[in-house]
Amino acid sequence: MRNSRERAPAAVRAAFGSWLVAVGAGVFETCSVVAREGLTGDVVGGAAVRTAVFVVAVAVAWQMRAGRRWARLTLAVGLGVVGLASLVADPIAWLAAGNAVPRLIADSGAADLAFGVSRGVHIVAVLIGVTLMFTPSANAWFRVPVPARA
Repeated sequence: MRNSRERAPAAVRAAFGSWLVAVGAGVFETCSVVAREGLTGDVVGGAAVRTAVFVVAVAVAWQMRAGRRWARLTLAVGLGVVGLASLVADPIAWLAAGNAVPRLIADSGAADLAFGVSRGVHIVAVLIGVTLMFTPSANAWFRVPVPARA
């Protein structure tokens, strides 16, 4: 049984940091949409849902860092599969429709480019977070039971 003060391996700590980067990028993207679109019903609703997801993601990431296996699985499936699909579905559909990235960049302003960079950081952070959670040292960390809290 693991000592509650035992430090998570570097891969798990880095995965945690990666999840925080992903959430930070998501917050930036949400704020960008609100700034661009204004506080319409759809935007407010979407921002509320995303905010709830961000809060839950950080809470679950804390549990993952503490060695909770359910949290690792929740992050991997919830954000690594479902969340990632939501981040890439529209860009893939846009590209499949015959649009070109160089033209998009040429037609974009600074805010659009900042959003695009943030989305790229967001995607990479999710991929890194998922990958790091399943390294050999992380797998060993999650095999050891976490002591029940009083």
